[in-house]
Amino acid sequence: QVQLEERGGGLVQAGGSLTLSCEASGRTDSIRRMAWFRRVPGQTRLFVGGILMASSLTYYSDSVEGEGRFTISRDKAKNVVSLQMNSLKPEDTAVYFCAAWVLNGQGYEYWGQGTQVTVSS
Repeated sequence: QVQLEERGGGLVQAGGSLTLSCEASGRTDSIRRMAWFRRVPGQTRLFVGGILMASSLTYYSDSVEGEGRFTISRDKAKNVVSLQMNSLKPEDTAVYFCAAWVLNGQGYEYWGQGTQVTVSS
């Protein structure tokens, strides 16, 4: 089992920055990739970006990569994956979730509770 806990959400003005962190615990050795998703009320949860644990290679959704405002990184020693968000826009307002894909998993099976990010205009 893997447990995930997100931290770092809050209220920020448009144009500002925020860093979210996700700490994994439990069977962290089984995690093969971690990712960030976000959900706006009334909409489905959307993929933001992820990171491969073996190589630390990052990958992003087309919209996120195109804008270059978000960066995912990891602290391997602390089992923490971070999402650095710059030049935030009101449309970035969402609940952000951390997810983990484990060895032999069928997808992102483990999820954090989510953390609210609100960007004011």
